[in-house]
Amino acid sequence: MEQQHVDVLVVGAGISGISAAHHVLRDNPDSSLLVLERRARVGGTWDLFRYPGIRSDSDMPTFGFGFRPWRDARILADGARIRQYVEDAAADAGIVERIRFGRRAISADFSRDTGRWSVEVEDEGTGERESYSAGYIVGATGYYDYDQPYRPEFPGEADYRGALVHPQQWPEDLDHSGKHVVVIGSGATAITLLPAMADTAASVTMLQRSPTYVLALPEVDPLTAVLQKLRAPAGLTYKAVRARNIALQRGSYAFCRRFPRLARRTLLGLVRAQAGKGVDMRHFSPAYNPWDQRLCVVPGGDLFKVLKSGKASVATDHIDTFTADGIRLKSGEELRADIVVAATGLNVRLMGGMDVTVDGVPVDVRNRVLYKAVMLEGVPNMSLVIGYTNASWTLKADLAADWTARLLAHMRRHGHDIATPVASDGDRSEFSVMGEALTSGYITRADAVMPRQGTRAPWRLWNNYYRDRALLRDAPMDDAPLRFEKAGAREAARAA
Repeated sequence: MEQQHVDVLVVGAGISGISAAHHVLRDNPDSSLLVLERRARVGGTWDLFRYPGIRSDSDMPTFGFGFRPWRDARILADGARIRQYVEDAAADAGIVERIRFGRRAISADFSRDTGRWSVEVEDEGTGERESYSAGYIVGATGYYDYDQPYRPEFPGEADYRGALVHPQQWPEDLDHSGKHVVVIGSGATAITLLPAMADTAASVTMLQRSPTYVLALPEVDPLTAVLQKLRAPAGLTYKAVRARNIALQRGSYAFCRRFPRLARRTLLGLVRAQAGKGVDMRHFSPAYNPWDQRLCVVPGGDLFKVLKSGKASVATDHIDTFTADGIRLKSGEELRADIVVAATGLNVRLMGGMDVTVDGVPVDVRNRVLYKAVMLEGVPNMSLVIGYTNASWTLKADLAADWTARLLAHMRRHGHDIATPVASDGDRSEFSVMGEALTSGYITRADAVMPRQGTRAPWRLWNNYYRDRALLRDAPMDDAPLRFEKAGAREAARAA
């Protein structure tokens, strides 16, 4: 099997992959770069999910790339617009022609003797195997399992005669017009589906075991609208709104964590104002503190509008059993359902399930820490792009991509072939990089997959854009835990 070599191999052509490719080519224009993508189009998550109403759950000025202004004044955007935005960014940067679509990365092994990764890839269209070598790999697949969502088995579901679907595997021919729909879940997907389906369905009920904090945002950003009306340059408008929103994100998160009782009263007060006096606050009063789980945002209060109109409803209860025609709850209430949507969450998987070895030794990701939240300890020449859980994903993805690009330029200038972060046992805590602060279901399940949280810098993850910017963008590359060497140096030392 003939092996093709590139300087940089990016795995994934979603937001993280396109950001990584853009930054690497910007700082290393002479480097050869290739992107592997399992799907047939650019977009990643935004090409995978096709359920009604899919949209961002972060504001677009911070969810968009730092290098490409988002020009729409709407705060949240639908999935189709986001996918097109990512594809346009890739096309304008000359990245699309560097993408190999329909390719699944199966395994990667790093050799310290050659200073290269050997990567085995499957062409999923033909089933044929391909071989690549690369000086550096960027894992930009996110951490969702694209093949298998999280879908618990419900009691009695074999007796149910209707359609039971998961948002990640939404059937293209599913017609909910005139149907009774029950959406199981209370997260961002469920809160999006309710108003999206309410106008044409006979009824839509969101069935939740426990409530989620919900925050209504304006559909259109007032500052963006004013600056656009004044015909301010698009780049200036984007930077101004982006900087404001980063500060608001960070400030609101810090406020919620420091003053949880006051934050709770504030958020529930906003719900009462949006939903009206008739709202049953039992459906919107979580048992946990704000930001123990991610907040859900609704543009223009669309969720509350359909609830007030009577087109949709919320039930807070536990499932007793599925019946032939719907769901019976523990309270005895029965929900009629022609369609049940199990918005029950996602499974977590790093690198799309690719097996990673170093000199033939398997890498146990779960028992390693991340250097500057980008590189795995003991794993040379590999970056993992993992975005924020408490802010817009892309803010962190851009920082990780920028740091990786600067690292590659630094290695080239100084003649280094290999960069390896080296940690000590005292740098590693018992917590997952995702599991110490948030308690969402997928965060908890991620403990079995994700690296450990560090105990101190540069191994500790702060999930704080300002601290991460100083750590990744402003700090020098020469850092004691990051060791540089020439390929084959250890073999030469042994021989000597």
